[in-house]
Amino acid sequence: MRLKYLACMSALLMSTLAIAQQPATVPAPAVPAGRTAGGGITQDREDELAQKHDGYYGALAPQNLAKPRPKPPFDLTGTWFIDLRRSFADFRFGPPYPEFNEPGQTALREAEEARRKNVPYRDVIGQCFPAGMPMIMTRVWPINMIQLPTAIYMLFGFTNSMRFIYLDGRPHTDPDTAVYTYNGESIGKWEGDALVVNTKYFEKNQHYIDSGIPISEEFEMTERITLSKDGMRLTIDYSMTDPQMWKGEWKSSKSWLRQDYSDIPEAECLPNLNQNLPSTAAGQQAVDERAKSN
Repeated sequence: MRLKYLACMSALLMSTLAIAQQPATVPAPAVPAGRTAGGGITQDREDELAQKHDGYYGALAPQNLAKPRPKPPFDLTGTWFIDLRRSFADFRFGPPYPEFNEPGQTALREAEEARRKNVPYRDVIGQCFPAGMPMIMTRVWPINMIQLPTAIYMLFGFTNSMRFIYLDGRPHTDPDTAVYTYNGESIGKWEGDALVVNTKYFEKNQHYIDSGIPISEEFEMTERITLSKDGMRLTIDYSMTDPQMWKGEWKSSKSWLRQDYSDIPEAECLPNLNQNLPSTAAGQQAVDERAKSN
């Protein structure tokens, strides 16, 4: 009887040891949001990263390009350069200026003081901040324009900035979800022999017009774009509003000349090179220091 009892106890002990020696079950790691169990990304995450539209095709989607549309009155495809033949100062959008509120008045006054002292004023472009609209249009570099049925793509020689004018009938983005950028969101439509473009949702940080005139997030512009009959001169009539910064409309008209023997170079803004330019604050400081040492 005792032997039978010992045998049972031994079997029980061996069973307990076997269970204790089995590795503990480790729970599977949680799958991160937007990932599949295999390590890839989910369809929802792909849509988010690719910035998928809700309800309408992208401008380059074959289905969008193939939609029947009236023939536009002209095609802007080509290389263009701002017309400065009358005056180099024509790259500026004033004078005349609208009636500025205090920030604009201060900018004009301080810019004039800086000019008299021959020092830069709000040289943010020299610090590699984007020029932004409308100044990117009149920088002294050529512009490539590529017109498709759904959009006009503008590639600027100056820092290779990009601008997109959508022509496919889409509305402006809801202001609650709009992303504010330096060139804004441009929506165009054909009206007779002109292309009328409305642009808004501008980033205001370090974004100036002419000599440091600031904008607010209420800045908005309308452009009326026409092309000469021979296709060699492009004209844009600007109407710009910003209730926080000036009263009424700021109007200006600019022209560009077709450049059929020109292309856009690759161009990057490099702060360590720009700081050697006298037109930048850092460059002017270096000039002053050299003058003192001599």
